[in-house]
Amino acid sequence: MRAPDVGERTDVTVEHPDRAPLSRDELARVVAGDIPPGSYVNLGIGRPTHVADHLTPDSGIVLHTENGMLGMGPVAQGEDVDPDLVNAGKVPVTELPGASYFHHADSFAMMRGGHLDVCVLGAFQVSQRGDLANWHTGVEDAIPAVGGAMDLAVGAKRVFVMMTLFAKDGSSKLVESLTYPVTGLACVSRVYTEYGIVDVGPDGVTVRATYGISVDGLRDRLPVTIRRLED
Repeated sequence: MRAPDVGERTDVTVEHPDRAPLSRDELARVVAGDIPPGSYVNLGIGRPTHVADHLTPDSGIVLHTENGMLGMGPVAQGEDVDPDLVNAGKVPVTELPGASYFHHADSFAMMRGGHLDVCVLGAFQVSQRGDLANWHTGVEDAIPAVGGAMDLAVGAKRVFVMMTLFAKDGSSKLVESLTYPVTGLACVSRVYTEYGIVDVGPDGVTVRATYGISVDGLRDRLPVTIRRLED
């Protein structure tokens, strides 16, 4: 089943309580459909990498990687795999016509200089005001993974997050205030999860769409105050 594009949800919150939550690929397709044509975009490690598989050639969207590539294509398969051509997550990728390569420092200069229109990141937590935690859970034995997350969080013009809405213990990853180490403050504008798409920011949490649950169902399970677009 194809998930509606975010562009179709502009004035009224759309609820789909009777269907299954979005699959990983459906969610990636929704995110891809919400990136403005012609944007320069960085896709974070994990779920965000799948967005590349749903970008159409006519979109004009150019993908950037922290390890020094502009013009990245979808994940490489079979004979297209080149061990020397990988993204920042060490996943084999393809290159599109016109792709270019540059020093790692130049790549970070692009990120820090505000040259990226959108970045899509994973997260451990996002607060209702758009604070992001995605590099460390704070657990003593956990291995931190900063990468370019902090640079992207403050350097990209828009920050989208793709994540599961609930942790393995059932707790909400959308929270009133972060309890994990902070990556960036008030940097996230939209969160994409299998159960719904929400906007976050100074006005709190606004639900754009739900999947496999209603808005009232989200209210029962989330530790934040949420509202509909029409409220």
